[in-house]
Amino acid sequence: MNSRLNLSISEVKGIGEKLQAHLNELGLFDIHDLLFYFPYRYDSYEIKPLTELQHEEKATIEGQLTSEPVVQFYGKKKSRLTMTLQVDQFAVKAVMFNRSFAKKQLSAGDTVTVTGKWDQHRMQITVSQYKKGSAQSQEPIQPVYTLKESVTLVTLRKVIKAALEDYLEDVEEILPEDTIIRYKLPKRQQAIEQMHYPQSRVLLKHAKRRFIYEEFLVFQLKMQLLRKLQRESTTGNAQNYDNERLTEFVQSLPFELTGAQKRALSEILQDMKNPYRMNRLLQGDVGSGKTAVAAIALYASITTGRQTALMVPTEILAEQHAASLQEMFGDRLRIALLTGSVKGKRRRQILSEIKEHHVDLIVGTHALIQEEVDFNRLGFVIVDEQHRFGVNQRRTLRDKGLHPDVLFMTATPIPRTLAITAFGDMDVSVIDEMPAGRKPVETYWVKGQLTDKVLAFIQKQIKSGQQAYVICPLIEESDQLDIQNAIDLYDQLSNIFEPGVHVGLMHGRLSNDEKEEVMHSFAANEVQILVSTTVVEVGVNVPNATVMVIHDAERFGLSQLHQLRGRVGRGNVQSYCILLADPKGDVGKERMRIMTETTDGFELSEQDLKLRGPGDFFGRKQSGMPEFKVGDMVHDYRALETARQDAAQIISGNLLEKNHEYRALKQMIEKDPHISGKVLD
Repeated sequence: MNSRLNLSISEVKGIGEKLQAHLNELGLFDIHDLLFYFPYRYDSYEIKPLTELQHEEKATIEGQLTSEPVVQFYGKKKSRLTMTLQVDQFAVKAVMFNRSFAKKQLSAGDTVTVTGKWDQHRMQITVSQYKKGSAQSQEPIQPVYTLKESVTLVTLRKVIKAALEDYLEDVEEILPEDTIIRYKLPKRQQAIEQMHYPQSRVLLKHAKRRFIYEEFLVFQLKMQLLRKLQRESTTGNAQNYDNERLTEFVQSLPFELTGAQKRALSEILQDMKNPYRMNRLLQGDVGSGKTAVAAIALYASITTGRQTALMVPTEILAEQHAASLQEMFGDRLRIALLTGSVKGKRRRQILSEIKEHHVDLIVGTHALIQEEVDFNRLGFVIVDEQHRFGVNQRRTLRDKGLHPDVLFMTATPIPRTLAITAFGDMDVSVIDEMPAGRKPVETYWVKGQLTDKVLAFIQKQIKSGQQAYVICPLIEESDQLDIQNAIDLYDQLSNIFEPGVHVGLMHGRLSNDEKEEVMHSFAANEVQILVSTTVVEVGVNVPNATVMVIHDAERFGLSQLHQLRGRVGRGNVQSYCILLADPKGDVGKERMRIMTETTDGFELSEQDLKLRGPGDFFGRKQSGMPEFKVGDMVHDYRALETARQDAAQIISGNLLEKNHEYRALKQMIEKDPHISGKVLD
């Protein structure tokens, strides 16, 4: 970066000590900060013909006053000024609130320019700004910046203009010429100027396009360099598995793999052959067959004489996985189950078997990462529902053994846009088709609360031997939110159903042991109806549960509703999901509509992203989602995908190193503390 851009903002005309301190509060310290402090929106004073204005848009119109303005006073210091403007052949009514003083400034016959909200049906504008005279003297598009009370918009515009005049020529181009030509992007200096003082909407659009691409490219280059760094820093871990034994195992399975399963599997097996450590995320909707892919990958590693591990979030899930894997593998390998409730002599025996390599696969909860667990040639690790474990827990498991290959699995379908960004340091495999013969869960939206009709339906399902979940959002009544709480609902259902029907209760205030106990009773059909908060969301497989009723469904996001729906439909009997919801807003109604129309988790996650935005998707605090100044990962996903592909080519061709056209880009990336001095020297 040019050294003049590193100068303090105090060098800019018009910035004294006091203003400098205020600008520092906005995060503006040097001239580079000032030039790249882009507006968050623009006020447009372009005058369009009335016929082109959209209803309720912010518009600027210019016209001639046909008569004196009229003022009405009401309440304390409140007023309404009305005037009629002749605009071409139209008479337009202009209304201003609490500006009675304007009556003295304006007279019949004056030309007036007003800006405000346009009401097409009434041919009326509610004025937020006005000026006497024509619009010619105003800039047509004016920048609006994020401010603090101590700095006015006029002042900030003035100092940015001064900085542009004196320092814009010092801004260096960082994109190679052929990239600029290929995507028809403006040069960097031009684009900065248009971002602050756009001459037209078209030039502003191109300037934004330029910075969206630039931000995404720099971000993707950093992510992919970090990934390369991580891969190349691991010692050799090529796993040359026994293909014959693996094929024989796959053929012994009682089902045919889907195309998506085969594709994901071949990506995983390819990683295992490479000398670098695998760091891959396997995404698959609930019931898409991730476990089968995981089992085959585990077996591949075991054929090389290594030990393997599968870590899951809860004990009951660990037990279910161990049982289903034992069934799949038969006597091909030895499996041990290690959870917190395995204690005493049995625990010491399992720890000894792991250490002596008398077991090939260890299935367990976070008990696997405790110090006392001493693996013998651990070569392959799978972490299921990876977002449920902290970063440190995942790292501890990865650091055990011989730099094992690591596969993370999740049943939360993450839109491709977010997966390539949030997990830029991982490779991503997706299973996006369902095994043949699975019946989609039928989903219905019922307005209001538990009606007699819904209760009768649950009763009918239970009579035919099935079970039901009833989910509600909170544990206890909240003063602000009118939410049916789990405890009341449990009492209500216990009284409604006949004595032979057992109702269970599960919520976040129970201890882990209590939760496990409730889930065991439900899995064993000792409890027919399980009332629960969303703690039931991930994991447990109860094929006999065929009804999922969700209270106040409008309070959940689409992805969460889909996860909950995935708790049923696991057997071969038709299953049902009933959404009890009375959404007031359009977004809530749209969610219910989408849920009843599709059972495709990836489709839902894309829709959820549009409705909620990426921050809500991951939870802002722990997401680590990048903040972009201009780019928006949801709306600009095509640019994100293009930038990702370009970054991959730049890294694989080592262009930052070889091609002098990438010198400025390389210098910019080297400034990142995570990267500096590690990859590019």
